Amino acid sequence: MIEPLVFAELLALGLFIGFCAGLLGLGGGMLMVPFLMWVLEAKGVPAQHILKVAVATSLATICLTSVSSVWAHHQQRAVLWPVVWALAPGILIGGLAGARLAVAMPTRVMMVLFALFMAYTATQLFLNKKPRPGRRLPGQLGMFGMGNVIGGLSSMLGAGGAFISVPFLTACHVAIHQAVATSAALGFPIALAGTIGYIWAGLRVAHELPAGSVGFLYLPGLVALALGSIFTAPLGARTAHRMDVAPLKKVFAVFLYGMALYFLMR
Repeated sequence: MIEPLVFAELLALGLFIGFCAGLLGLGGGMLMVPFLMWVLEAKGVPAQHILKVAVATSLATICLTSVSSVWAHHQQRAVLWPVVWALAPGILIGGLAGARLAVAMPTRVMMVLFALFMAYTATQLFLNKKPRPGRRLPGQLGMFGMGNVIGGLSSMLGAGGAFISVPFLTACHVAIHQAVATSAALGFPIALAGTIGYIWAGLRVAHELPAGSVGFLYLPGLVALALGSIFTAPLGARTAHRMDVAPLKKVFAVFLYGMALYFLMR
């Protein structure tokens, strides 16, 4: 059983993350993973497993968050479903492989990779630099390969994939609002594949993980985060279509720089 106070903290975090995911086109992993790590550390989870449990739980939450967020984007007719279907097979394979690779990595290496990922995302948000359209979407083989890259890196980092898919799509003459909406739809296969990979890999160390875990997936954390985020993700997505989010992205970027520094210091 999860303590009521911990459940309330994760529920509040889920409310905030869901809104940010819909508003900024992010999967929420950059916020979810650090906070989950602090909770898991307080529960006495072994240090070598904390980041992997946090990433797995983040990915599982994104599975649910993406559904509600995508529905809101779909109602705006902004999701390019043919692009989603073209990238999905590669994403599923890459996501499974990325999760297995992450589990085999030393925790220190994963921490550095996550810090670099946060710093990169912060820079993109702060500069709000959009790639210049310079090419068309590739063919079937190219989309499969790109799906592998998106799925692999995203499942390793517990992210929804927007940090790769949005720049990729906008560089291929896809309008930014459609790129964000399509990226949100891609979050589901990314998160699903990664979650399955982490569950599978964590079964062999199940005796070292907190009660309520399935592999590296911490089910009490998933329930609390999902309950919060599933309600606020559509609100964030609708808000994104009505306002200029550039100033908010700069504030969020500063926060991410601080979190990246924290990870490097650890």
